[in-house]
Amino acid sequence: MNQKKEKTVLCGASAYTEKYYLNEEFQALPDAIKDELKIMCVLYTNDVGGVLTLEFDEDGELCFHTEAQENDFSYDEIGSVLKIRELQRSKAELLESLELYYKVVILGMDASALAMEEE
Repeated sequence: MNQKKEKTVLCGASAYTEKYYLNEEFQALPDAIKDELKIMCVLYTNDVGGVLTLEFDEDGELCFHTEAQENDFSYDEIGSVLKIRELQRSKAELLESLELYYKVVILGMDASALAMEEE
């Protein structure tokens, strides 16, 4: 039996509704980080189109998820891949910090054990 793994949405933006969403579970994040996430998501959807969500998988890994409406011919699939790779490079420190935050604060993992895994 194939069970779908649970994901937790951190934030997302839609070019269709021109809206940004931040999961209430993450309201405790510093305002500067929330602002950076908002800018990152909104700029992505302005550049590429479609919908972008940042989601944590059940292991605490942060994943970029994109989708577009079937008849959206303005959505740039190639640009999407390139933009996500660029964000993963340029925002690597932020994304790693968010994963650590999620693992410790939301999943309740031991921070010192996680730090030892990193070394």
